[in-house]
Amino acid sequence: MAILLCSASWVAYAQSGRASGIPAADLIQPSELAQTLKSPTEEKPLVLQVGSHVLFAEAHIPGAEYAGAAAQEEGLRTLKDRASKLDRARFVVIYCGCCPWSKCPNIWPAYQQMKALGFTHLKVLYVADNFGTDWVDKGYPVAKGR
Repeated sequence: MAILLCSASWVAYAQSGRASGIPAADLIQPSELAQTLKSPTEEKPLVLQVGSHVLFAEAHIPGAEYAGAAAQEEGLRTLKDRASKLDRARFVVIYCGCCPWSKCPNIWPAYQQMKALGFTHLKVLYVADNFGTDWVDKGYPVAKGR
């Protein structure tokens, strides 16, 4: 059991900090996403939260779906199952916001999964510090529950 816990911890550690490898062209800033979501004319993305369910229940982007904590195999399976039902050209935004961008264990594996599945209009919400600071405290819309 200790070996499994160490192994899981190592996977999470190894996956964290790689968010910096996501190309700038694949990032979307919170202000840009908030504007897109409230615009009557812009295409609305499917927003998938790929972090902790506890954090999702506390506060998330309205209309966002919880897609599993991507740092865990079960979360990646949940994300893959949800994504498998989508057109690969669909506008999709993934985000986590659990912690500072450079330490997030969820965003890099979620990004890799979506790219491997062939998504061509994928954006990653750049959450520099955390969802509270970079979204909630800026006054962008929030939903709670689920």
